[in-house]
Amino acid sequence: MIDTTTPKGKLIAAALKLAETRAWADITMLDIADAAGMPLDEVRRAFGAKSQLLAGFMRLVDDDVLKRAPTKITDCSRRDALFEVIMSRLEALTPYKAALKSIAKAPPADTTLIMPYLNTQRWMLTAAGINADGASGLIRTSGLGSLYASVFRTWLDDEDPGLARTMAALDRRLRRSESAIRSFDDTLSGVARIATDLPNVVAETLGSIFKRRPRAEPSVDGAPGTSSGPSGSV
Repeated sequence: MIDTTTPKGKLIAAALKLAETRAWADITMLDIADAAGMPLDEVRRAFGAKSQLLAGFMRLVDDDVLKRAPTKITDCSRRDALFEVIMSRLEALTPYKAALKSIAKAPPADTTLIMPYLNTQRWMLTAAGINADGASGLIRTSGLGSLYASVFRTWLDDEDPGLARTMAALDRRLRRSESAIRSFDDTLSGVARIATDLPNVVAETLGSIFKRRPRAEPSVDGAPGTSSGPSGSV
């Protein structure tokens, strides 16, 4: 998955190798440059910081997962499709599990990793045939981000070759999320219908009010009359 013939690939591979035996927080870009056998100016052109290196690794994993994903989802539910996509990602990460344990123990990374992480979730949803666009897509993407983070932590501690704990946790979380998303979609559809119908409702209501409004009629001596409607009515 990591092409070590490229500068970025060399640096990612070197960084993950170092993380297998050292705390990620203690590893510097100079350490990574030395391990990769690259001068610092070339390192800076590839990655300006460790967070950028991790974002590059995430994109490589994304590419690997998307290559494995079917072009069309058939004969299975979206939940089952997403289950397969997430397990495919964890399978791709397996060779780097020791390094990822070190990285996971480090203090929270800077905020530059938020967007690459959410982009990863969006592409996993897309690979599972789930719409990740618009407001509803943003909710799904954020929800999957929380779900994946929880399952990822379970996976890090799951030493069973069959990953029974991981699969059970993933299935449980997906079922909960499926129910929540279905409720959200129903609510969103209701809001959309209300927004669509609102102009017609307002027009009909105003039309009805104007139709009911009595016209002022002149009095017998020619002075203007008064309306019999309530004060302040339109």
